[in-house]
Amino acid sequence: MTETDGTRPDAAGASTPGPRAAAPGYFRAGPVVMLAVAAVVILVDQVTKVLAVANLENARPIELIGDTVRLVLLRNPGAAFSIGTEFTVVLSVVATVVVLGLLWFSRRVHSTWWAWGLGLILGGAAGNLVDRYVRAPGILQGHVVDFMSVGWWPVFNVADSCLVAGVIVVAVAVLRNIDFDGSRVSDDAAPVAKGDPADG
Repeated sequence: MTETDGTRPDAAGASTPGPRAAAPGYFRAGPVVMLAVAAVVILVDQVTKVLAVANLENARPIELIGDTVRLVLLRNPGAAFSIGTEFTVVLSVVATVVVLGLLWFSRRVHSTWWAWGLGLILGGAAGNLVDRYVRAPGILQGHVVDFMSVGWWPVFNVADSCLVAGVIVVAVAVLRNIDFDGSRVSDDAAPVAKGDPADG
């Protein structure tokens, strides 16, 4: 079937997907991967914290590599790496907003790099947020369980490590000009540079 001008309704240009959806780096499973990575991080983080409390509470630190790498239990009322210990409730509220924001934003992530990076960040933030809600001394005031000590670095946990790793992954994506939807940031200006007919 053809139109009166002899062209087919499905001919090239009749209906084309958006430029971002057709981007070479478009990753359809981005939202699923991001949430799956976050779920795994939360699970591993909480399991290791339970084991740390069970084995290190009122016990001497476990030396893995002399005094350089140790397992030692610490309950942290502050942010990652024991920062801002006097603002527990404020940090809990901010973390809650961040987690909810990332959950809402996840549906727009269609880049492998961003899916992994934001998944690690979401999992890390949510992992520590669980402690804020369920551990003593109470809701929004719970102390985060830290147990890994490496050299002079502040004692940390799996969630802290994933937060840092996620930020690094996202930073690499930004440096490579990869947008969260899988497109190249430089590609957005390409049609204008080439004199796109849509621009007159």
